[in-house]
Amino acid sequence: MVLGFNHNIMYKGEIFHIQTEDSGVATPHIITLLYRGGTIVASKKTGYADIIKVENLEQVVEELMKEQHKEMLRRLKSGEFDEKAFGHLVDAAAEAAPQEQAPPDTQLPDIPAADAGHEDHGHQQSLDEIILDYLVTGEFK
Repeated sequence: MVLGFNHNIMYKGEIFHIQTEDSGVATPHIITLLYRGGTIVASKKTGYADIIKVENLEQVVEELMKEQHKEMLRRLKSGEFDEKAFGHLVDAAAEAAPQEQAPPDTQLPDIPAADAGHEDHGHQQSLDEIILDYLVTGEFK
């Protein structure tokens, strides 16, 4: 059985917790949970009974866990869970946001997903944030 991964990440001013665990060969599946304030916002469960006989099972399961953990982080940062996590706050923000776009020659470039939610107001990233950014982008900032 592979030890799990746990990370706290600041997203849109709130702390989210991502937890990925291996249930072991008796019940071969990997579970990733995304929490906000102790409430599960999202989950993903992947079975691996079909590969249970591979020679390097622990390494394979660890890689599957890493990928599933990073996928949940990417999905969070992409805004996929905003409605569920923030509820009516998302609706109110959408109504208050102006619908006009700047002319094409003055539009700002898109922010890469790894930087979403990280505005620099003199805030230093925590070690967890640095590690997660590295896992997502493969680069240190």
